[in-house]
Amino acid sequence: MKLSVIIKKLSNPRVRRRLKIGLSIYGCLIILGVLFKVVYDIGYFNAQSLKKEKIAELPTTYPVLTMESAQRIVSGALTEDPNNPKTIVDQIIDNDHKLSTIIIENNNIKKIAWIIDLHLFFDGDLFNHEGYNLTEGLEHQYNIKR
Repeated sequence: MKLSVIIKKLSNPRVRRRLKIGLSIYGCLIILGVLFKVVYDIGYFNAQSLKKEKIAELPTTYPVLTMESAQRIVSGALTEDPNNPKTIVDQIIDNDHKLSTIIIENNNIKKIAWIIDLHLFFDGDLFNHEGYNLTEGLEHQYNIKR
């Protein structure tokens, strides 16, 4: 009985036309949603590949501080003759590309010095974020008297 009522209502041309319009709109929305999803995925994967390329382009190796380059930096900062310097780099303690720790010697007096970014040199006290004197700690560790 109910099936015959539904068939009778669907046979009406006005209902058929509205049903076709409704199903067409619903189908278009589904196709539009799938299209947006595909476009988004393509853009997302392209962005990820660009990000990976940029990461791959970054230098993975950093310049290493050698005794010769440390001596050049110290001599240049103290305006000494690079061929016959008065202050000599005795040892490189920590060779980091951002902050390197070295021991320098001038007139048989050893000091802790710091080279920042492989070009700036200073021989003063360096404190960490907790207020600990790093220079004093290294002098104690390597038996260097002030």
